[in-house]
Formats: sequence, structure tokens, C-alpha cells
Amino acid sequence: MRGDSATCRICAGRVDPWCDFGRQPVSQAFRRPGETADEHFYRLTIGVCAVCTMVQHVEQVPPAMMFHADYPFRSGSSAVMARHFEQTAEQLVADERLTRRDALAVEIGCNDGTMLAAFRRAGVRHLGIDPSRAAADIARDAGSPVRVEFFSEATASAVRTTEGPADVVFSANTISHIADVCDVFRGVATLLAPNGVFVFEDRYIGDIVRQTSFDQIYDEHCFLFGVRSVAELTARCGLELVDAVPIPVHGGSIRYSVARPGTRTVSPQVARLAEDEREQGLHDPKRLRAFEQRVTATRDELVGLLTELRAQGARVVGYGATAKSATVTNFCGIGTDLVEFVSDSTPEKQGLLTPGMHLPVRPPSAFCDPYPDYALLFAWNHAEEILAKERAFREQGGRWILYVPKVHIV
Repeated sequence: MRGDSATCRICAGRVDPWCDFGRQPVSQAFRRPGETADEHFYRLTIGVCAVCTMVQHVEQVPPAMMFHADYPFRSGSSAVMARHFEQTAEQLVADERLTRRDALAVEIGCNDGTMLAAFRRAGVRHLGIDPSRAAADIARDAGSPVRVEFFSEATASAVRTTEGPADVVFSANTISHIADVCDVFRGVATLLAPNGVFVFEDRYIGDIVRQTSFDQIYDEHCFLFGVRSVAELTARCGLELVDAVPIPVHGGSIRYSVARPGTRTVSPQVARLAEDEREQGLHDPKRLRAFEQRVTATRDELVGLLTELRAQGARVVGYGATAKSATVTNFCGIGTDLVEFVSDSTPEKQGLLTPGMHLPVRPPSAFCDPYPDYALLFAWNHAEEILAKERAFREQGGRWILYVPKVHIV
């Protein structure tokens, strides 16, 4: 069941639903044992706008339920991502000549300040904006200034008044989380210096469809960006998409560069990628239905494998209590009968239960005491880093279960 069409949050066009994941919880709302009665659920259905081509949720979870003072995600938890932000900051400092005394870099959704720290080490004047006080306090303790609030046009106006215009506004894996994204882009237009640039990274709808990485679809990702839809969005907010660069992080993302119209040369890559999307049918609900069919097949195969392994007496645990694991466990109905617990290195999640299916979250010490027979890798986008770190698991005979791009054991 896909339900009725909805109204686009970008252009008020008709949004045609094309994939329904059913009843889902708030993906980062981990629960204390015995405190699961008041859990919030919503229907996770995505659709595509017939006018501006933006892929988006039909039903939106209130932002305060997802992003709050105790939001548990930490950017610095992955060494690979920390290096990525360091390299990105170095590139922006060089390309935009941010070592000038009056230069300013602002990060939307700065979290624990991993990216801000790179600006700080480079001697760049910087400011972070994030609604999570706990994460912001980590960044502040490290020496970076942070405003604890949601970014908006009003926030941008206040920052410009106190700090001056921004030469660079940066954001990673945040803009797609904001339902009122037009307000964000109007805020960027308010905050940017005349020749400034807004650079943001987000998961790419093309890679999600190609890899059947359906777990990238969860409450926080209220938009699944494509080059054409981002170009439409920026134009409606008085800005221009000037570059779009595919990057490998999070299983496939694009780094978008946005500026004031006419201030920068538009890369031919923008038109090239937009045409590729048209040829792939990424905005055609009928062609996208094949993705839904692959998702259903993956669910059935994964549940079948886990059921068989447990029937054979094998121990299976999860690895990585990620936000996207909520989609997998709830859509597939994976409970403690199939997976004993989930190992995660984030202290804020340990001792709690995963949203919806209530799998216990335990520290890494539980993973190796003793090792299970199989580990279901929810954090598959960090597979290379994790498999290298957990080499002893393989040496003890352990096997990894992955489900992107298809169910397989390594």
C-alpha cells in the first residue's frame, strides 16, 4: 500500500508515493529497558514530486523528536570520516583562501565539531550551528564556538549581524534532514558573502537506487537528493547549483556547491549528472517500482538466512546501532529471536534498546566475549574500516552478513 499523493515541500507539486516501508519508529530514539510503551511510530513512505523531481517522505516526523539535546550520533566516531572532514576542510581553505583575517566558515549541523576542529587547526575563523546541546558542548570544550539552535533564515540574519558574511557555509549529511529546506537555503542566501559558496554533502538517490541501499531511507532523511532536484531547489531560493561531485562516503554521496547566480562558472558535470538521472528514470515512479521489488526480495532473503542460521544453532549479533538499522530491523521484523544484541561503540547508546524492535545495545567488549558465529553489519558503509578493526573476529572463524547491494556472507 502506497497511500494517497502528497504535496511537495519544495514547490507544492504532487508527490506520487512509490515505496512504503510501513510502520517505523524514530531512528535514534533508543529506549531504556522497561520504558517502551510511549514509543512514537509513523508510516515511512517516500514519493517523488511530479514537478521539481524531489524525492521526499510523505509523512514527516517532527524535528524536535529527532534532533534534540541528547541526540546520540557523534561525527568523530569514525576515523575514516574524521580524515574525510580534515581533507575537505583543507581543500576549502585552499580553494576559498580562508586564511584571510576576515574570512568566516560556518557549519550547519556541526555535531561534535569534527569539521570545525579542522578549520580551527588551519587558523580559520569559524562558527558551528547545531540543535544538540550535548554534541555542541563537545565542540565547545575543544575550542570551537557553537550556536545551539536549528539553522534558519532568522538564525542566518543574526549570525551575519554579529559575525559578518560567511565566505563558506558547509554542511555534511544534514540538509536532507530538514523538512523546511527552503528556509535553510534562504538563510544561506542571507548569510553568504557576495562571492561566497555553500558546500554540502548528502547521500545520493542514484546510489541508493543502484545499490538497493534501502536502509538509507529513514526518518531523518526526509529528502533523497539528486542533482536535478537540488538544481530546482537552489533556483527557487535565488541561488545556483555550480558543481556536483560524486564522493564515496556513506555508500555514495554528492558534494554540491551552490553560489549566487552568475558569480561562478557552472561545471558541465551538473548537466551531465542531471541527464544521467533522466536516463536512469530516477524521477519516474513507474521505473522506480523495480527498486521496491528489489527491497522486498532483500528483506525476504535476509530474514530467511537469519532464520536458517538460528535454526542451526548459530549465534548472530548485530554490529553498529546506526540510525539506518532501524529501517532494516523494523521493516524485516528482526527481533531478539534472530539477533541477540547489537554491538556499538557509542556510550550514549549502550545499555539501551534499539527503536521499535528493542534489540539490546551492548559495548564492543560484549562482541568479543565470546565472539558470535555471525555478525550482521548494519554499519556497512564503514565496512572496510570495521573489518580491519575486527580482524580477530574473522580469525576466530566469525563471518559477516551484509545486505547491500544484496544479501551475502563474507
